Amino acid sequence: RGRASVAIELSDEERSFLEAQLRRHKAERSLSDRCRIVLRCADGLTSKEVAAELGHAEHTVGKWRRRFAEHRIEGLSDEYRAGRPRTISDAQVAEIIKQTLETTPKDATHWSIRSMAAETGYSHTTIRRIWNAFGLQPHRSETFKLSTDPLFVDKVQDVVGLYMSPPNRAIVLCLDEKSQIQALDREQPVLPMAPGVAERRTHTYLRNGTTSLFAALDIATGAVVGKCYKRHRATEFLDFLKELDRNLPEGPDVHLVMDNYATHKTPKVKAWLARRPHWQVHFTPTSASWLNQIERWFAELTRKQIQRGVHRSVAELEADIMAFIDAHNDNPKPYRW
Repeated sequence: RGRASVAIELSDEERSFLEAQLRRHKAERSLSDRCRIVLRCADGLTSKEVAAELGHAEHTVGKWRRRFAEHRIEGLSDEYRAGRPRTISDAQVAEIIKQTLETTPKDATHWSIRSMAAETGYSHTTIRRIWNAFGLQPHRSETFKLSTDPLFVDKVQDVVGLYMSPPNRAIVLCLDEKSQIQALDREQPVLPMAPGVAERRTHTYLRNGTTSLFAALDIATGAVVGKCYKRHRATEFLDFLKELDRNLPEGPDVHLVMDNYATHKTPKVKAWLARRPHWQVHFTPTSASWLNQIERWFAELTRKQIQRGVHRSVAELEADIMAFIDAHNDNPKPYRW
């Protein structure tokens, strides 16, 4: 008659778990098959009947019946398999890593998988596995720049302190300019987006002039005040400061966060600020204008309005920029530092 089948009895928790695996769309096929086998065995069917119903070999059904009876749900997982013995030693792996980090090929600035494979005599798949295991990506390169400002720490603490804990009854403005914004028009009309087709535009363009945007961001509310000028000089910068002075309420102190551009430090600008002791200037460190929050707003302006915009004149470009500022100020949100 053969060996008697092991009886399977399920608890409520076990049955719920097994049935849940059958309903999961992302469950592994092997696990769902094993859960289905155990559920049918728990219904009182023999291994032969379950195999005929589910299309498995009777040996397979008997295997998972016994595994579940012995180890319960944990028995449905695959056992550890040692796999094929290694063909490369730890010392050889270390030598490949050392060669990747400390040397370069004769005809290139960095190693590729196949050039390293040709140099070491291993297969390219072996090199790929080693590089992936240790996170080595010689084809990638990133840039950086360290500030050489001797007062870097002090200036960072000063500016970030304004962001994290602004003074009471004071206005903190992040002020900067986005110069030489080009009014670009495509040589041919833009083809609009369609189902399954992205918006298309020519890579060539026509230049129709430039404008410079002076803008100030209120860190408390996220509102922006901006004005476009034809040129980018200390005269325009001072005119924008006067525009801010006319629009700001009287009484509160004003803290300006600015970078070290020469336009911000001319004698006329210094004299104008000196006549207003309630205006205090906080300069970002050298080569660290990213510390100014208005730069983050400039990035949104570029991505949402300028980068893909079509402008046949500077007037159209300036109108779109001011419309973007108005739309932003309808529902401003401060940035989280």
